[in-house]
Amino acid sequence: MAITGLGGTTIWSENINNLLPFYRDTLGLKPGVEGPEFIVFGDQSAPALSIGTHSEVHGKNNDPARHMVGLNVDDVHGEYERLKKAGVDFVDPPTDFGGLTIATLKDPENNYIQLFQWTG
Repeated sequence: MAITGLGGTTIWSENINNLLPFYRDTLGLKPGVEGPEFIVFGDQSAPALSIGTHSEVHGKNNDPARHMVGLNVDDVHGEYERLKKAGVDFVDPPTDFGGLTIATLKDPENNYIQLFQWTG
C-alpha cells in the first residue's frame, strides 16, 4: 500500500453559505458534487477543493496562515486584478519566487488562499 497523491482538501465552516458564494461566484470554481452541507469543486481527474459545514468550527479562522490552499491559475496578475476589483482582500500581491509566482488572498472567514502560476 502507498499514498499516491493528494485527493483533495476541505475548508470547514460553521455555515457553508458563508463560503459558497465566494468560492463559486467570486473565484469561479465549478461545483462537481453538491450536498446541503458539503460541496466538492471540480471532478475526480484532479485534486479537489471542498467546503463544508462542520460542528466543531465556529466563527472566522483565528490562525489563517497555518494551512493554505493553493489554486493553479494561468495568469496570476490577471486574476489578482480581477479579484481586487471584485473586492477580494489580498494579503500579498503576486510575488515571483523563481519559477513560481504566488498571490495570497483571504476568503470571507479569513482562510488564506494562494494563487499559483508556475513559470519555470
